[in-house]
Amino acid sequence: MKAFRISVAATVFAAFAILAYTQTRPGASPAAPRPSAAPANIAVIDSAAFADEKAGITRVMAAMKALETKFQPVRTELRGMRDRLTTMRADIDKKRSIQDQRMTAQQIEEADRLEVQIKRKAEDAQASYQKESAAAMEPLQKDIFNALTAYSQAKGISLLFDLNRVPVIYAAPTMDITKDFITDYNRTHP
Repeated sequence: MKAFRISVAATVFAAFAILAYTQTRPGASPAAPRPSAAPANIAVIDSAAFADEKAGITRVMAAMKALETKFQPVRTELRGMRDRLTTMRADIDKKRSIQDQRMTAQQIEEADRLEVQIKRKAEDAQASYQKESAAAMEPLQKDIFNALTAYSQAKGISLLFDLNRVPVIYAAPTMDITKDFITDYNRTHP
């Protein structure tokens, strides 16, 4: 019974100590003035404009053109294979009623093999394109992000929204820094 009284006394003492501490803590009183937040300068940018052929970021356009040039032969080859498949299918449909069924089945089998080849080649080309695109664009995106951060700090912008990533219902045209940033970036990063 004595141990119980001691533990109750200790608990009551701890509760009073906590209450006393919270009431005498500086800044805990509701009447204490809080520092006001600084007014925020907000701006918007449209990162989709970075890839605009005429008014976009020059380095982005150069990287995209290099990728397009590199993968143009594969596109041409795939287009030729698809044209050949279309011709084969049309030829099969025309001759189906007048030729031997074994010959038709053989032609259908050959067309199906070509279709599988086209599908595999297109998937391989797509995977390769995505891999090379990421390798080419990732360092460029980091550089643009760093430049955008420096630009925002220099202009006193404390909050920046990308219209290409965040849905914004309305932004005054004076808040849009896209053209100004692209011009600045192209000038400082030739």
